[in-house]
Amino acid sequence: MASVAPPAGTSFARVSRDIVGALWGADWRYKSLMAVLMLVLAWAAFAWIYQIRYGMGTAGITHPVMWGVYITNFVFWVGIAHSGTLISAILYLLRSGWRTTINRAAEAMTIFAVMTAGLFPLIHLGRVWYFYFLAPYPNQRLIWPNFRSPLVWDFFAISTYFTISLLFWYSGLIPDLATIRDRLRGVTGRMARLKERIYSALSLGWQGDDAQWKNYRRMYLYMAAIATPLVLSVHSVVSWDFAMAITPGWHSTIFAPYFVAGAIFSGIAMVITLSIPFRWALGLEDYINEYHYDNMGKLLLLTSLIVSYAYAAEYFMAWYSGDPIETDSFTWRAIGAYKGPFAIMVTCNVLIPLLCFSRSVRRNIKAMFVISVFVNIGMWYERFVIIVSSLAHEFVPGAWGLYTPSWVEMSITVGSFAWFLFWFMIFAKTLPAISITEVKESIAEGVWHPGDTKEEAG
Repeated sequence: MASVAPPAGTSFARVSRDIVGALWGADWRYKSLMAVLMLVLAWAAFAWIYQIRYGMGTAGITHPVMWGVYITNFVFWVGIAHSGTLISAILYLLRSGWRTTINRAAEAMTIFAVMTAGLFPLIHLGRVWYFYFLAPYPNQRLIWPNFRSPLVWDFFAISTYFTISLLFWYSGLIPDLATIRDRLRGVTGRMARLKERIYSALSLGWQGDDAQWKNYRRMYLYMAAIATPLVLSVHSVVSWDFAMAITPGWHSTIFAPYFVAGAIFSGIAMVITLSIPFRWALGLEDYINEYHYDNMGKLLLLTSLIVSYAYAAEYFMAWYSGDPIETDSFTWRAIGAYKGPFAIMVTCNVLIPLLCFSRSVRRNIKAMFVISVFVNIGMWYERFVIIVSSLAHEFVPGAWGLYTPSWVEMSITVGSFAWFLFWFMIFAKTLPAISITEVKESIAEGVWHPGDTKEEAG
């Protein structure tokens, strides 16, 4: 049986105190990490400026591999962005109560991951000042973008997903912003008054009356229903960047569901990776505990099995097609020059997640952290293997070649992780990291309360 919930009034006060209290103050660890992230960002900016100054030749991109680490990073970060929509929208529609304490951080991850992914088509352009050619803007020259170009598809996918995700995230924040506003009232000091004015403006005059709650619930439901198809459509569009080509290893109808499953897989892994140190740093262990990691472990295992099936289906279809070029491409992927990345991909994405079949592993937070890190590594290598090995070993043997990332590409890659974490750290100290409203609703309904680590609560 689940543990008995404490009196609702006491829990409500504690929830507001704990979550809002985590926003104030920044100790030396937070400031030190922010300083390190800014140094990494400065180095990545230098590498990008160096590339702009001396041209794309400074990157490792060369014939026949004209898509390298930059497009790998783009696909990886779009995949990470799917976690927020899955946890917030789809699980909300399914009324999964365990999502209440992790959905806010997952939604923030979605925003920041899309912001990171959106940089890489621009970086890959080389001449970034011509970025506006990707957008169909009105102009007197009657010049329109090439709608058959994957870069244009990516523009529409990223802009649509970012807009809906941002609105969905902000919609859920409104009642919590009003809670912070109310707690700041009566606090003396110029900075406190400034914060009160900012949170008051952001809360849009929320008072929490019946009419507002009724409209809010309807709007949030509609936003979840709109955001849900984007989980399928956005990464399907990204997969078509590859599937529409005739390149061996790419031209496959399985790519859309394959990429969507992989995106959710990597997104869940990133939620686990970030939430574990995050809960410790903000003192929110009672709100994100074994109960939540058990459920996330089940999702991680499910998507791992789907991705494993997709790997097997790729090789089966290559064999079943009887196409010698397709068969040779997949054989070379496994035992050729990139067999190391392939082995990492299979180990991290297929074998290691099988540990999640064990309930004791899923409820072991340290074990889940290690597994999630391996999955993140494996999913990055998966995108690298798909992109690079296919381009390096196409139709004509005389055109085969190898690709090695340059220091510029790797610097920008490391900088993308710093960029993502930089925004996440700012979020953790400016906005409620856990949905105050939804936690209180869970307590009132007896679904779950802070400190409850039972597998089934209620």
